[in-house]
Amino acid sequence: MSRIDAKFAALAADGRKAFVSYVMAGDPDYDTSLAIVKGLPAAGVDIIELGLPFTDPMADGPTIQLAGQRALEAGMTLARTLELATEFRKGDDTTPIVLMGYYNPIYSRGVDRFLEDAKAAGIDGLIVVDLPPEEDAELCLPAQAAGLNFIRLATPTTDDKRLPKVLTNTSGFVYYVSITGITGAAEAVADDVGPEVARIKAQTDLPIIVGFGINTPEKSRAIASVADGAVVGSAIVGQIAAGKSPEEVLRFVKSLADGAHSA
Repeated sequence: MSRIDAKFAALAADGRKAFVSYVMAGDPDYDTSLAIVKGLPAAGVDIIELGLPFTDPMADGPTIQLAGQRALEAGMTLARTLELATEFRKGDDTTPIVLMGYYNPIYSRGVDRFLEDAKAAGIDGLIVVDLPPEEDAELCLPAQAAGLNFIRLATPTTDDKRLPKVLTNTSGFVYYVSITGITGAAEAVADDVGPEVARIKAQTDLPIIVGFGINTPEKSRAIASVADGAVVGSAIVGQIAAGKSPEEVLRFVKSLADGAHSA
């Protein structure tokens, strides 16, 4: 059982929904980023999505694009991202970490080397936005063989014909993108999301976590109430971009986590 599986089992036993937070590794710099990541579990975060900085993030809106640029300008690399995860693991061996990003940096490092290093760093799962199911042999299947969950995105345009293909070889959880568009582009609406979650649940036993367009505790609660949990990224990254201290960022994260956990 992976850390992700164990986390969802524990949440189910407690009758609670999951709160997942996204932060860009190395934003605005390595030390500040590490301080924030270390504080996330105490702020109520159940699963950490750690963004891998990349120059051409096709699914991300301006907020997360700029976070990636700040991280890259501060010297963040794939190797440093794995170092950050390794440092986090020295004090926390239970909170799952999902590395979220794009395939180019992984390809450049080499899949076998990357998977070995990611496993050693304590990474539990991968979300690689630009690798569709047709390319499963490239990374998905090797990742699962190495003991990492491979988490796939489903969207409002993933119809019933496409959905089984998306769910094939997916593990850990399904990430449902609540809007048509990039991160931070619009607000999620629970009345729209609920039927879509039910449609996906009819075809999988995996937890369904909803992200994109969630930016307040109230929205976090509303979305978690119709799914197995909520993901917040741009709203948290926006606090970092505004120059808030790690303590201020973590207080905001806690308000979002409390929202999801109250669902």
